[in-house]
Amino acid sequence: MNQFWGVDADPTAQGRIKGAKPVAVLDIGSNSVRLVVYERHARALTPLYNEKSACALGRGVGKTGRLADANVAQALNAIQRFALVARMMRVGKVVVLATSAVRDAANREEFVAAVEALMETKVQVLSGEEEAHYAALGAVAGIPGFTGIVGDLGGGSLELSSTTNGSDTDGQSYEIGVIRLQDDSDGSPTAAAGIIQERLAGSSVHAAAPEASFVAIGGTWRSLAKLHQVVTGYPLRMVQHYIVPAEQMIAFCNEITSAPTLKGYKGAEHVSSSRRELVPFGAAVLAEVLKAGKFANVVFSALGVREGYLYGMLDKREQSIDPLIQGAEELSVLRSRSPSHANDLIEFTAQFLSVSELTETPEETRLREVACLLADIGWRAHPDYRGPQSVDAVAHGSLSGLDHPGRAFLAQVIAVRYDGLKSKVATRLLSLASAEVATRAKVVGALFRVAYPMSAAMPGILPRIRFETSGKTLILHLPEDLTFLDGEHLRGRLEQFSNLTGFKNSEVKVG
Repeated sequence: MNQFWGVDADPTAQGRIKGAKPVAVLDIGSNSVRLVVYERHARALTPLYNEKSACALGRGVGKTGRLADANVAQALNAIQRFALVARMMRVGKVVVLATSAVRDAANREEFVAAVEALMETKVQVLSGEEEAHYAALGAVAGIPGFTGIVGDLGGGSLELSSTTNGSDTDGQSYEIGVIRLQDDSDGSPTAAAGIIQERLAGSSVHAAAPEASFVAIGGTWRSLAKLHQVVTGYPLRMVQHYIVPAEQMIAFCNEITSAPTLKGYKGAEHVSSSRRELVPFGAAVLAEVLKAGKFANVVFSALGVREGYLYGMLDKREQSIDPLIQGAEELSVLRSRSPSHANDLIEFTAQFLSVSELTETPEETRLREVACLLADIGWRAHPDYRGPQSVDAVAHGSLSGLDHPGRAFLAQVIAVRYDGLKSKVATRLLSLASAEVATRAKVVGALFRVAYPMSAAMPGILPRIRFETSGKTLILHLPEDLTFLDGEHLRGRLEQFSNLTGFKNSEVKVG
């Protein structure tokens, strides 16, 4: 049979990881049906394709006990397209997960059979406890070692898990999803608050440790986070690892739930039309959860059940891999002129820190090494735009295992590396980090500016060059066969760097 989606040649572009086999997750939720295809199944997941259809399968299930025919038809139509996408992208493995609306519906078997026929794989209808477990793993996948309570808010239910150092326990499910609440409260977010309090009675949030953190997962809460960023003028539009003090978020949620409608509210245009009427109910849930648990802050996570399920499939060794390092290594392979040069740069920067007696915490070492991996990702751009484009790639990229101050650090390093110490490209982001972090970023970026004129982004040169100090003089030693590197350009960069790091003089020595 002739199939118009048939592709004889390998469709993989050169800009993708060589030999990577895509993995896909079809997530059938109460509010939307979403397909995410990841470049490969690894610790650091890179979305290759992401599409959703707002089918509202959970609408009315709480009252009728059934998935509505019109919503089912809309969902199956979307899934038929998703099946085509998976075939065209030559996905190696497809995982199909169904949550609250499907598991609670009397006609679930008929719907599941139709989905399995389209996707040609088994549908896994998750229990509430399983959904809570995978949501917790999703949070841990993006925030390694997280300790606190994880909540995943969907259209039909809220799943909660207690998490300690990356391991979750006590998964629970509550019938307070945003669509269910909208139905049960007759469309009143203020009335929904009382329903939430009643249904959360005895939940794990009441037993949260004092001043614990709460991780918020789910599309409606992501929309709420984006809205909060717009309203407060937050300098980074990135939901992953966005932290807000609980008191501040409760006040914001109360403001949202008491408004007659979200339409016309400042920043509402940044919320998708399919989520707009649900956000006030998501705000009501979040306010009640934060109050019940007396949490110190809320941390928003863009990674949830889909990523948690894939994380759970990895062996312990792979789970222990740092997702930030792995993600940066992949970017280096895909975008650097010579990925192995990053290793030279790591050694070169460490050697300077050693001789200058500047100490690092383990996290500072980690971020410096990541900066080295990302240092050459902008070389294809026009020289005038390498800084802004590279900063944008770092600040708004899909790297996980990275908080917002960490993003600000990396952005500033890259800005200085390309545009110099007076660069203003990352200025707004620096408000997310301390003055000490900003200074350290300048030091690393300026050190890159010393390295690149010598190495031309190629490996083998930097390991042969070393720093020494003599009093307040910073000395750069070149081997005799590289004497020709000693020129005005290098000396200017070295002098600028030495002044930044507190040395009164700089010197290049040969031999």
